[in-house]
Amino acid sequence: MKTLICTTPHQFNYADTIQPVAAKGETLLKIKRIGICGTDLHAFEGNQPFFNYPRILGHELAAEIVTTDATGFSIGESVTFIPYFYCGECIACRMQKSNCCVNIKVCGVHIDGGMREYLSVPSYSLVHGEGLSFDELALIEPLAIGAHGVSRAAVTAGEFVLIIGAGPIGLGTMEFAKIAGGKVIAMDINDNRLNFCKEKLKVDFTINPANENALEKLKAITNGDMPTVVIDATGNLKAINNAFQYLGHGGRYVLIGLQKDDVIFNHPEFHKRESTLMSSRNATREDFEHVIFSMKNGFVNPATYITHKVKFDDVKDNFESWLNPSTGVIKAMVEL
Repeated sequence: MKTLICTTPHQFNYADTIQPVAAKGETLLKIKRIGICGTDLHAFEGNQPFFNYPRILGHELAAEIVTTDATGFSIGESVTFIPYFYCGECIACRMQKSNCCVNIKVCGVHIDGGMREYLSVPSYSLVHGEGLSFDELALIEPLAIGAHGVSRAAVTAGEFVLIIGAGPIGLGTMEFAKIAGGKVIAMDINDNRLNFCKEKLKVDFTINPANENALEKLKAITNGDMPTVVIDATGNLKAINNAFQYLGHGGRYVLIGLQKDDVIFNHPEFHKRESTLMSSRNATREDFEHVIFSMKNGFVNPATYITHKVKFDDVKDNFESWLNPSTGVIKAMVEL
């Protein structure tokens, strides 16, 4: 089968590899769509944590079932799956938090992913297609990341929610913050992305800290209170550290974005606010179900996100261009 391998940073190679055979407890999938996400881009650039080369990327996937032993699923069914494979025995799993399993293996990160024609996955990870298209199914996982961050923040109706980073994960986070009733403030240094937030997602407010005083604008928007929820979806160290000053007293700061270095903040400023700092890792089945429900009921329009489509044979030639903001890419979708 044809497979695309990231052999080293900035290098892809196509290869002919052996088609997998599903073992007991596994399902063999024929891949139909591959969404390109920030994790894939970071891995290509060589700055993705928890990563080794060579690696087959790809975890935002839609597929058809070839063989399965999963109860309630059938051959030929359109599905996606939850790509965070867990042990079921560690402290996190025993607390029903398999999204942060001690021994987690994320498909396309810790183990080889779906940039190939066929993939075998644990049968427990399958998610019914619910009549959604392949494009829609491949968008469920990245949207679930944002939904999980909003769940972690426990966003309530009427509160100001600052979301920093208007990439695909940030955009999905904005959607689910709005669904939760939050008054969303989008922050990014790319005006095109901010215009996308206003025009497509109808966010309440936008801020570009590169050309306006973010602190003063946040004070004006919130009548001096500052946002009670701040969510980082950049993974940029400067942005993460800088955002502590934007948090209102009693507020929650959630880190969806991930990078390699130490987070540094002023303890007295953090302490006097009685702030809460938390990470948001991956997503749960409940988050996947929330995304599917939101898609099927028209709360989220998946077509909003897909700006570029390519055939699998053309990924190698196009991938590096998706690192360039001038291309206007929000979500690139690969068709097989």
